[in-house]
Amino acid sequence: MQFTFTVFEKSRAIYNSYLETLSLEELNTIPQGFNNNIIWNISHIVVTQQILMYKLSGLPVQIAPSLIDRYKKGTRPEQDVSQKEVDDMKALLFETISQTQTDYNNKLFVNFQEYTVSTTGNTLQSVEDAITFALFHEGLHLGVVKGLLNAIKL
Repeated sequence: MQFTFTVFEKSRAIYNSYLETLSLEELNTIPQGFNNNIIWNISHIVVTQQILMYKLSGLPVQIAPSLIDRYKKGTRPEQDVSQKEVDDMKALLFETISQTQTDYNNKLFVNFQEYTVSTTGNTLQSVEDAITFALFHEGLHLGVVKGLLNAIKL
């Protein structure tokens, strides 16, 4: 699993580079033909990782419940985010993966509630399945972010 967590760190570094280089306006822009923005996608991958690994394992999440309500599957951006919210997300990108790796290594994920994901129809049966799917999910949203960026830069 060490390799998988290393890939998570690299994935999160890519997302962080967008938070570091794009303006607040660019992060909040919803281009024509899209229903969300870059900051929503980045926040969504953090929320999804927490839901898939912690909530499905019956453990407390490491993020505020309000973030889950705002960025879970089926939501859309309701308002622009502030620079403070962007800065908070920068920290969460890395803190959540670091803590998850520690918790995984300490064998905290002992219970897991099976869950069938709508994206692929696969049923997650263990935290290892959830970790694998969450990484796949991050890749999907990275593609969306790149599409959003191209639409913004036109």
